[in-house]
Amino acid sequence: HQAPQIFSALESARRRGVSLPVVDNCGGYENPEFLRSIAGLVDIYMPDYKYGSAARGQSYSGVKDYPHHCQAALHEMHRQVGDLVLNARRVAVRGLLVRHLVLPGGLSDSRKVLEFISKEISRHTFLNIMDQYRPCHRAAEHHELNRRISRREHEEVLEIARTLGMTRVCA
Repeated sequence: HQAPQIFSALESARRRGVSLPVVDNCGGYENPEFLRSIAGLVDIYMPDYKYGSAARGQSYSGVKDYPHHCQAALHEMHRQVGDLVLNARRVAVRGLLVRHLVLPGGLSDSRKVLEFISKEISRHTFLNIMDQYRPCHRAAEHHELNRRISRREHEEVLEIARTLGMTRVCA
């Protein structure tokens, strides 16, 4: 809800000579129309892609058709900035970096998420497969979410990425 004001201020700052790289650290459930309106203002998009199923997006985050919205946003982000580019010091300067949080029991539908990214975005997408899930806040309302993931679950998702030919995966 504050993005229009932030990007308006950013445009003004750039007209005055400010040239800092801009990172949009977002939840992934973004409006592609808004993303098009800020084209050229963001250097690095860093969205989450949480769930591969609409039912889980609705149940766990209260949003409708999560995969559709996230996928449309990722397409637009990648169209704008492409695959992640690192400078000589290995610091990101432009591109897309997608984060995916592995949930217990495959509840994030990781295979669906990774298949979409590898086939429809790019196998060279920089992908952070995160194992930091911790049940807190309202996790107890969903018994299936009320535990941490195992090392094996995380390793299985990493293996899926490798099998799909993804070349830039970190854990």
